[in-house]
Order: sequence, then structure tokens, then C-alpha cells
Amino acid sequence: MPTASPADLLDKAPPRLRDPLLQPFRLKGLTLRNRIMSTSHAATIDEGGLPKERYQRYHEEKAKGGIALTMFGGSSMVARDSSWGGGQIDMSSDAIIPDLKAFSSRIHGHGAAIMCQISHLGRRATSAAMNWLPTVAPTAIRERRHRDFPREMDRDDIDRIIADYAAAAVRCKEGGLDGCETVTGGHLIGQFLSPRTNRRTDAFGGSLENRARFGLMVHEAIRKRVGDDYIVGIRFVVDEDIEEGIGFEECVRIAQLFEREGHIDFFNAIFGRMDTDLSLAEHNMPGMSQPLAPFLAKVGAFKREVGLPVFHAARIPDIATARHAIAENLLDMVAMTRAHMADPQIVNKLMRGEEERIRPCVGASHCMYKKLACIHNPATGREQILPQIVPPSPRPGRKVVVVGGGPGGLEAARVAAERGHKVVLFEAASQLGGQLLLAVRATWRRDLIAIVDWRTAELARLGVDVRLNTYATADDVLREKPDAVIVATGGMPDTGWLDGAEHCTTVWDVLSGTTAAKDEVIVYDGTGRHQAVSAALHLAEQGRAVQFVTLDDNMGLEMEYNARVVYRKRFAEHGVRTTIDHQLERVRPSGNGLVATFRHELTGTTLELRTPQVVIENGTVPMTETFDALRAGSINGGITDIDALLDGEPQRRTPTDGAFELHRIGDAVTSRSVHAAIYDALRLCMVL
Repeated sequence: MPTASPADLLDKAPPRLRDPLLQPFRLKGLTLRNRIMSTSHAATIDEGGLPKERYQRYHEEKAKGGIALTMFGGSSMVARDSSWGGGQIDMSSDAIIPDLKAFSSRIHGHGAAIMCQISHLGRRATSAAMNWLPTVAPTAIRERRHRDFPREMDRDDIDRIIADYAAAAVRCKEGGLDGCETVTGGHLIGQFLSPRTNRRTDAFGGSLENRARFGLMVHEAIRKRVGDDYIVGIRFVVDEDIEEGIGFEECVRIAQLFEREGHIDFFNAIFGRMDTDLSLAEHNMPGMSQPLAPFLAKVGAFKREVGLPVFHAARIPDIATARHAIAENLLDMVAMTRAHMADPQIVNKLMRGEEERIRPCVGASHCMYKKLACIHNPATGREQILPQIVPPSPRPGRKVVVVGGGPGGLEAARVAAERGHKVVLFEAASQLGGQLLLAVRATWRRDLIAIVDWRTAELARLGVDVRLNTYATADDVLREKPDAVIVATGGMPDTGWLDGAEHCTTVWDVLSGTTAAKDEVIVYDGTGRHQAVSAALHLAEQGRAVQFVTLDDNMGLEMEYNARVVYRKRFAEHGVRTTIDHQLERVRPSGNGLVATFRHELTGTTLELRTPQVVIENGTVPMTETFDALRAGSINGGITDIDALLDGEPQRRTPTDGAFELHRIGDAVTSRSVHAAIYDALRLCMVL
């Protein structure tokens, strides 16, 4: 009988197994079980530069979740003068090999492959931390972001660092890793490649071949040390996207030169630069301010010009985009790095036909601000204390009432229901989402709504009794005869601190549309978070003349650096004037407008500004009416045992008949963040 071809077998397979993303891929001598991977990144959960238990557990969850390849150690240092002050994996000595062996064994035990990025930062390093060694670079040109003044490398430096690369690659091999990659970009190899950072006149500068010489020598040395069978790749910039840098055509020529030398096995394609906050935000690690997969077409064009496999990561958060990349042969392996922080079970859910249940990455870049922490998956980076999959309760069937349907309340209801409890959720509004419903009305943060939508769908799947348009009083709650009550009522805008607040408009008023915006507006920010900044930009985009005033020494001090630089850029584009270091003290009517009095934080001098409208933001005041009315009847008096909470222990093991435990979370406690509210809910309800 004739043997069926692989294509015939694929056609006859169940639909989900015919998914392009689930097809294996052969990389040299390694078979990757599907086309989904996670790229190297600096997780900053190392212990003295070593990937210990916490670091390994974070990556292990991806392996358990079905990923084919997890890469770790973004910017891992091959030499001791390649430090930016901590948070990197230290590949510069053999001390790391035992941890690598344990790490690779852990990942291989779940059927996934593991690789590490090895690199020298060059001018991106810092001389004022860790070893206090001077930074080095092809040419003594300072990087604006890391701000060191490097010295120009001589031939001894070049030979030393080439040997360091090779030694680090050997450690990867001895540690049982499946491969390693170097990186161009703004790192040392890329600094040699780009005429922006390489002004040398010797054999390592000038022509394309000369500028590529250092990188070629690095890979030749690596190959000699690790042998022909070991996998070695390069994270490769396909276009620096700046006039004096390397354009696409020259990048292709460089890539083809590396191919001809025969020392690399794959290209892990990246785009743009990383030497400023803006280039990181818009090129290297784009967030929700950028479109989905902004560089996929360019990388696909690059793939058509080279013969080696091509990988790529840059805002590919959803399965549809990833599937398109593989199906259209734009990539060989698609990297969903931040998406796996949101949900390390992506592949398993895909294989079970549960694509709609994948927790979405919303692109908030919280993981780049509070490393390592996803804005709405608090288990990520905390795998030692929190599970990624909520286990059933040993005593299911308890009655849990959740008051409030914002992010914290939704998570509390979800986790309690996953535990097997009977859950009722009261929400006073006509729609779930709480303050996020306001946040998504502002400018480019609309993708945050997926935090709400995913949990709403999960509550429907779990059969949670959701009651909208219901302001739950204590009597409403008690009629449910609860065993546990979680109050997640959030807060209301804090205006009590301001003399003349009755003359002002809150950010909530502006974003909800309950108060019309004037043509000229002062927006005052007392928090440094997204609320006031996004509202100011929202108004400016509508054509209002906006002056933004903050008590801090810069705008957005409590937000992600990449979001902050995007706001700064858009403020400049829309003519938003910014005044720093001023505390708003009083607002009074004057004629047809208002006079706002500010005091300078440093000098104490006053500033009076006239305007038709003042919009204020100073966080929220908890709404506690229902919580306060329930406290006396609760078994714990509404007090959450902090020790039990942090130790992962139940708050009350044996409640008396008719009694219930009572807790509050999120902004119902005090004004905090989305992540804080969801984290509160998960760790509290995990032990109900």
C-alpha cells in the first residue's frame, strides 16, 4: 500500500491539529514541537545574576503550557564590563553552569526547548554600578539612554571580548541548553555594524565588510568552541530606520554575509533602535500605542532574502496574527513573549480548541515597568507562591458574594468560581468594568478593555450569577446567606483636599462625557499615573488648548517609561504645555472663568493661572458604605489577616454557623492600580 504523505495526513487531521501554529519545525538537529516561542528578555528575577528557582519556575510555566521554545536571559553578560547595574543573567563565569543544568532539565522535562541570549552591551553598559568598570565601544560615542561615555576599544579589547562570547556559548552547551543567540541592535555587535556608532578607520570600520568583521569573528570563535552540531543564532536588526543608520538593503547584505560564513543557524529578527526611550517604545518593544505586529511585513520581506530560519517578536499578542505569520511564510517561528506573561497556557488552550479562553495580552507594558509582572496576571513572576491554573478547593460549594464588578471584583468572582464555589456578583452600573470603562475612552489605551472582556466571558462560562444595575446594600448581601463576602466597590474621585473643588471638573467627568470640556483647559495631576495624562491628551486630540500641571518633577512618574515617552511625544505634537513642580492649592471663580492658585514645590512661590476650566486628578476615596455595614456581622470584623494572606493560608478555616468572612480589595481599600486590585483578588480567593 502507498504511504500517505505528510500533507495528506495533515489534511485528514482534526481541524485544530491542522493549525499552522501547531506544526513541528526542524531547526538543525532539534525538533520544535510547534511554531510558538518566547524570546529572550531581562526578567530581573535573577539572584545575583543566576537563574535560580523563581526564574526557572517562570519559564517552566511556559513549557508546561505547551510552548516549543523558551529563550531567556535578555542581555546576558558575557563579560564583567557588560553590566547595566543588575537584573541580567551573568554568563561570564562557570559558576552559572549548575543552574543552567537544573534549568534545562526542568524545561526539557515538559517537552520544550530552551536557549539563552549572550551579549556584550558595549556602550549600553554602565560604569557607575556593579563592577565600576569603564564602558567600551567601537567608537567613543555616548548612548543617550544609558548615558555613559565609553572608551574606544583597542585590539586587546576586541580579542578579549570575542573570547568571552565563545566561553559563554560553551557554558550554554555545558549547561544543557539547546542553543544560544547573540544580538546586534544597540549591543556591541550592532554598534560595530552601524555607521552611527562605528567611526573607526581600521579593519573594523568603514566598509560594510569591515564593520561586520567583529560580529563574524565572534561567531567564528563560538562555532570553534561549541562545534558544528550546536545551535547558534543571532537576534538581528533588519532595519535601523534612521537616515545615518543601516537601512533594510544593507541589513540584508550583512545577513547574507553572516550566512555565507556558515557559523549561524537562525535569524531572530528585530526592527529599529534601542538607544532612546522612544525607540524602545516604538521599535524594539512596542506597546499598545503601536499597531499589532508593526514590523511583520518588513521581517517577511527579510525572510525572502535569506536562507536560514527566521524568528520574530514585536507586539504579536494574539493567535490570529501569529497564525497569519506562519501560514503566509512570513516567519518560521513566531514569538509571543509578552502574551505568555499574560497566559503561559496559550498552546495547551489552542490544542484543546479553547482559543477564545486565552487570557489576552493588552500591550500595557506593565511587565516592563514592574518587572516581572503582567498587568492582569499577577501569578506571572510569582509562580512560587501563586499557581497559573487555579486549583479546585478542597471544600467547594461555599457561597461567595462579590460586591463590585471592576477588575478586582471580576477576578475575585472568577477565582472563587474556578475553586468550585457558588458566586454572586453585584454591580451597581449597567456594565462590568469599573474605572477601566473610563480609562479605555482616552486616546490609545482602548485595548485595556480586554481585561474586562476576558473575565466577563470567563464568568459566563463558570456560571457566575452576575446582577447588573444593582447597588448592593448590606441587606442584599445578607439575603444570599454568604460564607464569604468580597467588597470590591472601588472609589470615587478624591476632591476633598482642594479649596474650591466644587468649581472643578474631574477626569472622570471629562472621560465619561458628563461634563463638556471647554476650549481652554488646565489639567492638574496629583498622582503621576495614567489618568490625568491620558485625559489631557484626550482633550488636546479633540482640539482643546491644554495646559498640564503636575506636582512632580516630570509627567507620569508612576507609569511605564515607554508609555511616558509616548505621552511626551504626543503632548509635543498637540501643543500641550507642561508645568512641573506645582501643587494646586485653590480654585476660585473670576468673571466668566476660574483662577487656579499653585504653589511651587521647591521655592514656595505662588502662581495664578486663569482658565475657563480646571480638570483635577488626585486618586480615589474608597466607597465603604456596604463594607462598613457588614463588618459587625462578619466573623473577622472585616479584617484581612495579612500574615495568612502572604503565606497563602485560608483566612478562617471553620466559620461559625451563619457567620461569614468579609474582605475588601482594590480601590475599596485605597487608591491603587489595576494590577494591585487583581493581585488582591487572586491571592485572597485562592484560599477560599
